[in-house]
Amino acid sequence: MLNFRKIKDKIFLAFVFLGTFGALFPLFHIIFTVILKGIPVIISRGVIFFTGTLSQGGICPAIVGTFILAFLSSLIGIPIAFLVGLYIYEYPDSKISEFVRGLLQIMLEFPTILVGVFVMDILVIPMGTYSALAGAFALAIIMIPYVSVYTAEAMRSIPSTYREASFSLGLNRINTVFRVLVPMAKRGILTGILIAVAKVAGETAPLLFTAGGLYEIYPQGVSSPVGAIPLLIYTLIQSPSPTDHATAWGASLVLLFVFIGVFIPIRLSLKEVKL
Repeated sequence: MLNFRKIKDKIFLAFVFLGTFGALFPLFHIIFTVILKGIPVIISRGVIFFTGTLSQGGICPAIVGTFILAFLSSLIGIPIAFLVGLYIYEYPDSKISEFVRGLLQIMLEFPTILVGVFVMDILVIPMGTYSALAGAFALAIIMIPYVSVYTAEAMRSIPSTYREASFSLGLNRINTVFRVLVPMAKRGILTGILIAVAKVAGETAPLLFTAGGLYEIYPQGVSSPVGAIPLLIYTLIQSPSPTDHATAWGASLVLLFVFIGVFIPIRLSLKEVKL
């Protein structure tokens, strides 16, 4: 009987290992492939890859455009999403909160290309041009549900005793939330923000209808077209030219480094609050 239990235990551990390997293998395969095919392109073109335009063999306008779109979308979306998450946490039983929670779940699964079509209708067509503002607005809509859900869940993870202790010391609801609970939940909140930024930084579909693409000159302002690395990759892979395909691999590696360079250091630098 004892040996049979040991055998079942080993079989279970083997299935766990295989399941973990199966889940992580595609991720590491993608990273390995992008590095393998992207590094030779960057090495062969050198600094011009990061400083030149597309005709010069570089992707600098796309890099600048990606940071502009990520910054503007964060500026628009994060404050709104943060307040929405706090409202869901503070008033969980209200009808509005229930409606918002359902809406956020829908937005998480909503096809992002439809967000681009929506923003095109309300901004691009009235303005008469693609623009960084329209692209950032579309990305902000995509960002909101991620930040809101993570904010609400991070706040719920704080034991209610801290809220009660804060009230007993005479703090009102606003001070309790912003001075006591939010700092304790900042790790989870910032994780949601980073995931949302990473999500929108790699989005392509909504930018097809809003940003326009700009790879030979640099963005002239928020009301003018702008390029982005994901949008450039999408454009290049449709070309039959091997040179364009090589540029797409190099751009993919840059996008991977941007994500890793922003996400991992900030995530590791956050000190977990011990409850």
